[in-house]
Amino acid sequence: MSSECSESSARPIPVVVLAGFLGSGKTTLLNHLLRSARGTRIGVMVNDFGAIEIDAMTVAGQVGSTVSLGNGCLCCAVDASELDDYLEALTRPSAGLDVIVIEASGLAEPQELVRMVLSSDNARIVYGGLVQVVDAAEYDATRARHPETDRHLAVADLVVVNKADRVPAAELGRVHESVAALAERAAVVDAAYGRVDPELLFERAAPRDGAGEGQLSFDDLREDEHAAHPHAGYDTVSFAADLPLHPRRLMDFLDGRSEGLYRIKGFVDFGAADPANRYAVHTVGRFLRFYPEPWPAGEERRTGLVLIGFGMDAEGLRTALDGCRVTGPDDTPEEHSMWGVLRYVPDKGDPEPAASEAADAI
Repeated sequence: MSSECSESSARPIPVVVLAGFLGSGKTTLLNHLLRSARGTRIGVMVNDFGAIEIDAMTVAGQVGSTVSLGNGCLCCAVDASELDDYLEALTRPSAGLDVIVIEASGLAEPQELVRMVLSSDNARIVYGGLVQVVDAAEYDATRARHPETDRHLAVADLVVVNKADRVPAAELGRVHESVAALAERAAVVDAAYGRVDPELLFERAAPRDGAGEGQLSFDDLREDEHAAHPHAGYDTVSFAADLPLHPRRLMDFLDGRSEGLYRIKGFVDFGAADPANRYAVHTVGRFLRFYPEPWPAGEERRTGLVLIGFGMDAEGLRTALDGCRVTGPDDTPEEHSMWGVLRYVPDKGDPEPAASEAADAI
């Protein structure tokens, strides 16, 4: 199942927007992702100012430059106006990237970067979510200095309450609850030193050329510096069905997906509604895409999904998905039942309705 979800190099490259005010720890989180990349090739775009420290290399405000990092990742510093040009360069097959992370300036409007990603006509990318980083120790002061904080949280897909080790448990709980109330349907996770599991944000690629094997590197040792602060945990719920799913009922489930549910990945069998194809599904926050592809020869037709988030009602989610199964001949999907699904299938010739709808919500 997990290998299926990442096996197709033809699928679009997710573009994750990483935002947060100065000092929140977003660069620390980004450095952690790079150090933890192992076999995953990450393209990094630094909007305006930033500092990425990896292999004793620092990149800061060098607009127009691209630097190859020692772990196979790439980094470039760009102005927002150059975003499409660099996306075009980083998504070329020769770059071999698995994911692109845009680190927004501490004073940037993250929703503008999100709109640019959603409105891009680059068919090789897909929106990977807006991750907003919050400093737990400076939360109240940040909101006082920057009233736009509340608006930024409201459009986030995932909020990382960082520096959780610097405040008492009761204070952390208060900040978490406040953030969750402002962030609407976003998933919220506490972390120290920006240490969120990379698989929360993107698929981990298999190691290339023996990466991840052999002696410990300096990066491995640096990872151990904060061993007392483990990765921020997340919940996963697996669902499998041998019977096809009803398109309308699945769309009802996706339209009302529960609080704390951040990502869904996997494949859906719609049975007689589209017997020729299985549908890869990609959701992050409010964003949704389906990718139809022919069933592999000889492969068993079944649905397999993994749901990722925080504080989810696992049994409730499984029960709701169970209710999406086609139960028999009397439950055959009606004509046009796939229309709701097809609205979220990218069209190579036209602007994608799903993208425009997501942009309207920003």
